[in-house]
This record gives sequence, structure tokens and C-alpha cells, in this order.
Amino acid sequence: MIRQVKRPRTVWGGILLAVMGCGTGARPVPPPVPMPAAADVAFSLFFIGDAGNPAPGGDPVLHALRDELRARPDRSRVFFLGDNIYANGLPDSTDLEARLEAERRLRDQLDVILESGTTGVVIPGNHDWAHHGVTGWDAIRRQTAFTEHYGRARIKFLPADGCPGPSVDDETAGFRFILLDTQWWLHRGPKPLDASSGCPAYTDGEVNRQLHAALSTAGSRRSIVVAHHPLATGGAHGGHWGLMDHLFPLRGKLHWLWLPLPVIGSVYPLARSHGWWSKGQDLSVGANVQMRKVIESAFADRAPFAFVSGHEHSLQVITGTRVKNLLVSGAGFYGHASRVTWADSTRYASSRSGFMRLDLLVGGKIRLGVIEVEADGTMHESFAEWLETP
Repeated sequence: MIRQVKRPRTVWGGILLAVMGCGTGARPVPPPVPMPAAADVAFSLFFIGDAGNPAPGGDPVLHALRDELRARPDRSRVFFLGDNIYANGLPDSTDLEARLEAERRLRDQLDVILESGTTGVVIPGNHDWAHHGVTGWDAIRRQTAFTEHYGRARIKFLPADGCPGPSVDDETAGFRFILLDTQWWLHRGPKPLDASSGCPAYTDGEVNRQLHAALSTAGSRRSIVVAHHPLATGGAHGGHWGLMDHLFPLRGKLHWLWLPLPVIGSVYPLARSHGWWSKGQDLSVGANVQMRKVIESAFADRAPFAFVSGHEHSLQVITGTRVKNLLVSGAGFYGHASRVTWADSTRYASSRSGFMRLDLLVGGKIRLGVIEVEADGTMHESFAEWLETP
């Protein structure tokens, strides 16, 4: 069960929030809609991203997710949204020490699914492609094989082997999940580009055509597109940087390094904002723009019910231009959360660790809940709304 808790705020915490402005997820939001009775929930879907560096011995966010899944394993399913192994994906077994640690980080997530008795899907992110390095295709094929073997038919890795997708999953009644490997567009090293790769699609045009077909043939199912990279974001990947990012730029690499670098510190965020540094990972970069163009143009005739992603280390609910519900859930292990701003299209944003839950009610309503997790594993629902009320 989700438990409501109070979060103390210190004086210094309040001052820091004031300095950082409105980009902390602290903006007032309407009270959550009432939690439905368990008997009224037909099925629950959980979305968690960027969970690839859980603390050894147990991570609070993964523990909280496991508790939620165990409550109703036969009526729950979980999606891990990429960046499943920080920082460089699954290395070759010749690097034994790095390989064992990478396997441990991935197993900690897969065990949440296996030990809870439910099923799940894992998708790739840019870090899984060897941190978008030249050996990325090999790394993603290793992770595909490891996940499929370890998951014992209860966990899928989709799209597999570096293929862009779309992969279609109709296993959850009432929903069609369409899964994409968005790093395929952004990757600069070797990747599937012809028929020899074995991928059903390996060009922009064919991915677009198959994505359009998956949406148009969904029938009465609600389509949800699942990918690692977002279509919109109020975080750093969207070019949103705060004063603290300019003054203390080294905290992006080492969170404890409070070394002030005024003026000089602005070089990095400005370079990122103009697409000069991010290797395709920011919305401003040409490859990222092209990726979103290919994906969104397939929505012209029939848009998906929701587009779910990670990549930003925050929890965001955004109203998109082509898709009404853009869900960003990329704060999947404790403490791995980044600054986020509110735009006019933002319905909720938080710089806290956690995950998201979609409940399909017996009468057809769909309820979204944003669940945040404290260091002791305590959960609370910070935001909720009805996404559909037939």
C-alpha cells in the first residue's frame, strides 16, 4: 500500500529552493484524486526508468516497486525504460570485474519482476549502448541475451539486439504497447542499417511505416508508445538549466563538488543547450530532432494514448502537441534525480526518485499516479489524475 508521509523542509533547503527557482517540482498542484479500492482496479502498469545503478544490498526505489507489485502480481506489469546499466552497459566477459558489477546492477532490477511473481519488459537506453560508444551494438546484444535468459520467459527485452523497432506487445488486455529503441537514431557507431542485421525495420521510412501501422491496427486497444528518449522535457536534455548549474557545473559529474565557477561554468550548459556536446542526447541536436520527426509524423492519423519515456532523471507529466499524455519517469534509483522546470504544458514535475503507475479500473477509467520514494523506502503518491473517464 502507498503510505502518505510528511517531508520536513529545513531552512537551508528552503533557501536553496528559492535560489533554484521554480524548477524543483515544488509548484502547488491540485489534490490527488482518491485512491481506488483494490477491487475496482482491473490491472496496474508500472513505469520506471534509468534505474541502472542501484545500491548494493538493496535500493529504496526498487524495494518500493517490489512491494507494489507483490500486492497483485497477477494483475500488474512493469516496464523498465532504459539505462538499465550505468554507465557503459554490459561489457564483454573478458573484463571480469566490470562485467560482474554490471550484471549485479541489471539483476537487481530483473529480480524485482521475478521475485514479485509478475511479468515485465525491459527496453534499451543510451547508456546500455556502451554509453553511446563505438562498441554499443555489441553491448546491447549482450544485454538482450542476458535479460532474455535470466528472465525465464517472464521478462522481455524489446526491441532486441539493437533494432529500432517498433516491437508490438498485446499481452496486456485493453492495451497495445509499441516499443522503440530511440538510441538507434542517435548512435554514431555501428548499428543495424541493412537486411543483414535481421531487423524487421532499419530505415527511417520503414520504422515510420510500421509505427503508423501498429497504431492504426490497434482497434479498441489503447496504444502506449514506450521509448527511452522523451518527446518533450523540462529538464537539462530539453535545454532547461538553472542558476546552480551555471555556478556549480562540476556537480553534474560529482554531486558533492560544490566548486563555484562563475562565467566559466556557463560554457557547458550553453554548449548543451545549443546541441554542441550531447552526442544526440538533447532535444536540440539534429539527430534527436530527426528522430522525433520520424516518430511524431506516424501519429498524424491516430495518436497513441500515451508516450512513456525515461532519460531525464525526474518525474514529469506533460501535455504534448501530438500526444496528450507525455510521461517521463527516469528517477529509478534513490538519489538519481535532476532539476526540472515547469512549462505551460507541464501538469506535474518533480526532482525526486520514484516511478509511475497507471491503473485500469473495472469500469474503464484510467488513473495515473506518480509515486515518490524516500531514503527509508517509504512511498507516497505525490500526484494523481484521471487520464480517461469513459
